Amino acid sequence: MITHKQRRTEKGFCFKHYYKWILCFSLTLYFLVSFFVDHDQEEDHPLSSSSSSRSNPLLTNPKPKLLASHAVFESKIHDSTLEFSPRRLNIKTDVFNNLKIYVYDLPSKFNADWLANERCSNHLFAAEVALHKALLSIEGDVRTKNPYEADFFFVPVYVSCNFSTINGFPAIGHARSLIKEAIGLVSAQYPFWNRTSGSDHVFIATHDFGSCFHTMEDRAIADGVPEILRNSIVLQTFGVTFKHPCQEVENVVIPPYISPESLHKTQKNIPVAKTKERDIWVFFRGKMEIRPKNISGRFYSKRIRTEIWRSYGGDRRFYLQRQRFTGYQSEIARSVFCLCPLGWAPWSPRLVESVVLGCVPVIIADGIRLPFPSAVRWSEISLTVAERDVEKLGEILEHVAATNLSVIQRNLENPSVRQALMYNVPPRDGDATWQIMEALSKKLNRSIRRSNAFI
Repeated sequence: MITHKQRRTEKGFCFKHYYKWILCFSLTLYFLVSFFVDHDQEEDHPLSSSSSSRSNPLLTNPKPKLLASHAVFESKIHDSTLEFSPRRLNIKTDVFNNLKIYVYDLPSKFNADWLANERCSNHLFAAEVALHKALLSIEGDVRTKNPYEADFFFVPVYVSCNFSTINGFPAIGHARSLIKEAIGLVSAQYPFWNRTSGSDHVFIATHDFGSCFHTMEDRAIADGVPEILRNSIVLQTFGVTFKHPCQEVENVVIPPYISPESLHKTQKNIPVAKTKERDIWVFFRGKMEIRPKNISGRFYSKRIRTEIWRSYGGDRRFYLQRQRFTGYQSEIARSVFCLCPLGWAPWSPRLVESVVLGCVPVIIADGIRLPFPSAVRWSEISLTVAERDVEKLGEILEHVAATNLSVIQRNLENPSVRQALMYNVPPRDGDATWQIMEALSKKLNRSIRRSNAFI
């Protein structure tokens, strides 16, 4: 006969058994659901190299979601290419008038695939890569993950990355077709391009003649700005003060890219900090043809570099070198004046290197339009010599050295001036990315969001 105590014991045993069964079932169900959720997320956001070329969900869904997007390229950059976490900039709302930029997550063929060549993100045309990375590194503030609240749409197509060809010339023959394909993609899958014909879309062109997408000026002029881009905004290193077909588009002149790491290394290794201790008076290292060749009716540098070599190659005040040297930044850091003559195009990476390393830039490129004039007062930190006066260069520099050189050098020491020409990831207050955002904030009349706000 079962006693009352035995019944209680048996009942407790059954309850424990039942509780264990419920717990086991719950855990099994939890892990099963977790597996399918994770699996679905991996399908939506592939990270492996075998799947990195797939279109991201926003480009395959005719009605884009308003959820935060961590699509193919962004995920790949943050997981492997960049060593940082997105951060929130210390930006007051009124600095950029509450500017909002949406960065399209394009398939990797338009950008990330080019980074297989390491030089792609380090040469003078790499501002397109640096700016893209800088924008992706911003958490909140200017960059928005909701395209419906954006003022501008950044289209990250790398058109200057394939620079390191056998002959050393940039290879941008693919640029027009690649941009056209990207526009076709976003205009078919998003509503934003079509509603403004691309007037609130931003592209970047960081080679010789910018939005004309050719390295030779005669061909660039003949081709002009692609019709499909004429309503958009182009960030380009090319800029002149006179009318030019390659400026017949809304544009912002930006500085060429110089690696912050290389400059910091040079500054660390060169103890010369005081300008009066610089032991090179006038410096230039680069291509100077003794017998310039006529290419498509033009001579390299309009023969200006040839004339510099002929006139001053034997002058002990001038340190002129025609051969390549990887440590040439150390020579800039030791120099008082750094010559910045035009090449095929008027701009040069020497402009940035000279300013950051405290060497007075001597700009020899008639009509050049320089980047960020409101942040960098070029007339106070550089000299401009007309191309026709290159034979008088020695006399001009002697006069400056005897009069206002010390004032120019003091102006060059301003950290904010140097910062404005550098691309940092993540961006820093006042740097090149910051200046670009400020320039865009002055074009908010193109934002459909702003115009709708008053309807």
